[in-house]
Amino acid sequence: MPELLADLAEEQADLDALVDGIDEEQWATPTPAEGWTVRDQIGHLAFFDEMGRLAIEAPDGFSARAQAAMEAAAEGRDPMAEHLERGRAMTGAEVRAWWNTARAGFLAAAAGLSDDARVPWYGPPMSPRSFVSARLMETWAHGQDVADALGRSRTPTRRLAHVAQLGVRARPFSFAVRGLDAPAEDVRVELEGPSDETWTWGEEGAPGLVRGMALEFCLVVTQRRHLDDTALVVEGDSAREWMAIAQAFAGPPGAGRPPSG
Repeated sequence: MPELLADLAEEQADLDALVDGIDEEQWATPTPAEGWTVRDQIGHLAFFDEMGRLAIEAPDGFSARAQAAMEAAAEGRDPMAEHLERGRAMTGAEVRAWWNTARAGFLAAAAGLSDDARVPWYGPPMSPRSFVSARLMETWAHGQDVADALGRSRTPTRRLAHVAQLGVRARPFSFAVRGLDAPAEDVRVELEGPSDETWTWGEEGAPGLVRGMALEFCLVVTQRRHLDDTALVVEGDSAREWMAIAQAFAGPPGAGRPPSG
């Protein structure tokens, strides 16, 4: 956990550096997420880091908030509206300060979790490691939206291993959230990390195979890139079915990104 929390803090610091010094016009820049600006992306992270701290420190209070959000979604209301409106009433600097406070609070709360704890979230309760990994994945994914909006490039790091791990483990969820049964066949995943290391999951010789750059795999499972816009090798029906709907994040099915053409 200490190393994982340090990786999360580094991922947050990299994104904070990305928005350091941008002006109000840039805070209002549309991102690839339809209807969301750079301000919305950072406000989203701030809100869910706050909710993460609440889930750790006051799980009953969090569960009530989560239930209200799910009821809003069931009634056709946008469960994101509350925190998006909150952020949109702030200047860019104020949203950044909100996130800085929220992420510091989350890191402090998560550091006190015991190994056998279960943290409630928007779905099944999570282990501490999975919970912190999910916050790192969200930070990285929304950071990609910010980088794309501002026209900036990011250097891939070994922290992608956390995102890839979550993406692989979320394979059954990608089907379940769509009311589908996951194929029983195993899928082998072979990824090349940013320092030429190889990360693997699944048995060799499995019916399905996904192979390629870790960065591209992470972009696909977080739905930041369409599979057709990558050089990933995907073989076997089980692998193709999964990668067409892969979703590493909680919540309802994501719309994904269209191919760039």
